[in-house]
Amino acid sequence: MRPVSVWQWSPWGLLLCLLCSSCLGSPSPSTDPEKRAGSQGLRFRLAGFPRKPYEGRVEIQRAGEWGTICDDDFTLQAAHVLCRELGFTEATGWTHSAKYGPGTGRIWLDNLSCSGTEQSVTECASRGWGNSDCTHDEDAGVICKDQRLPGFSDSNVIEVEHHLQVEEVRIRPAVGWGRRPLPVTEGLVEVRLPDGWSQVCDKGWSAHNSHVVCGMLGFPSEKRVNAAFYRLLAQRQQHSFGLHGVACMGTEAHLSLCSLEFYRANDTARCPGGGPAVVSCVPGPLYAASSGQKKQQQSKPQGEARVRLKSGAHPGEGRVEVLKASTWGTVCDRKWDLHAASVVCRELGFGSAREALSGARMGQDVSKRYECANFGEQGITVGCWDLYRHDIDCQWIDITDVKPGNYILQVVINPNFEVAESDFTNNAMKCNCKYDGHRIWVHNCHIGDAFSEEANRRFERYPGQTSNQII
Repeated sequence: MRPVSVWQWSPWGLLLCLLCSSCLGSPSPSTDPEKRAGSQGLRFRLAGFPRKPYEGRVEIQRAGEWGTICDDDFTLQAAHVLCRELGFTEATGWTHSAKYGPGTGRIWLDNLSCSGTEQSVTECASRGWGNSDCTHDEDAGVICKDQRLPGFSDSNVIEVEHHLQVEEVRIRPAVGWGRRPLPVTEGLVEVRLPDGWSQVCDKGWSAHNSHVVCGMLGFPSEKRVNAAFYRLLAQRQQHSFGLHGVACMGTEAHLSLCSLEFYRANDTARCPGGGPAVVSCVPGPLYAASSGQKKQQQSKPQGEARVRLKSGAHPGEGRVEVLKASTWGTVCDRKWDLHAASVVCRELGFGSAREALSGARMGQDVSKRYECANFGEQGITVGCWDLYRHDIDCQWIDITDVKPGNYILQVVINPNFEVAESDFTNNAMKCNCKYDGHRIWVHNCHIGDAFSEEANRRFERYPGQTSNQII
């Protein structure tokens, strides 16, 4: 049997999207400050780094003690409530797995469940104050809309003092600035501070530090630099040092998570006996610095990848899948964090991960969620279009003139790419099929790229396979 093309459209799909888009918006409780009940006895603040003033780890002070919120069952509706507690109009997102760093002290709330219309977080359901089985690696954060509630004034909201922090890092070529090909892979490490770009003192600089910097900028690894050349060059140039004492473990996803120190404004002797930190990064396959490097990488024999990303809209994002026993499968998101995500990203030729997504945000995999029943006249027949209803899962295929034998049954959805999708490789389903003239056995069903290359070749060489009929 030849691939069967099945495609259908229903106006209910569009209607559902419109209804859901209105449901998922921010609930609209009263925003009049005088009408807000408030959270008596509680104080709120945003903490952690790197972050902007309207985002961060949510911390609550209760009974004189600051604590955090666990990300278990946390939703955008809970973020709406907390952002209003903090004086913002609504939330635009939320974070999990301690994106802004782990907090300290108590974990005040766990399994927080809000509808989004509550005037106070005390009206939301939870396991109770201080009752949690989480660790601070599961601290939740919110991203609020950068818009304050009109006339909002609440002494319960605490602004955390903004200390200096590293938010932006770049590599600046020591020579030929502006004439080097992109991306820049080697040069001076510079950090952006309130008064502009500054260099980092290289005293105590290690390969771990270089690994973190390169990962931040999208490079999977680092290599040694010609230290003598840069030392000689540093003697002929003036530098503005803003950072010193950097000590990374090498697993950090951002330089701000490393131990480091800022120079004070009155420090006159900066980086005595040292020079500016320099890194040289190794670009991944997608970011080779020159065509010669691309050719060199392409000439290297490469085995089949054992890790891949699926269903992402852009390179470098997607559902993580691993190859084991010749079959692709997914990874459970329990304890999935930036450290684990960064390992995957570097293995795929990228730098450190920017975010570790959970909850099947990039879609679920090959799981059975259908129901079959005989709804009467529907199916696909020879020379005819499909005659099925839009609200059923299973269809009939007419095999009246098909001779007994072994076949490959293949069904393709959207075969002509008429509907835009982020990933077309999962639109074909294949099965080994045996027909004895009375009954059919179907086994080894999988989407088009679910098997390894070797397993797929074995599948195509099914013993006694009969030439496929075209229907």
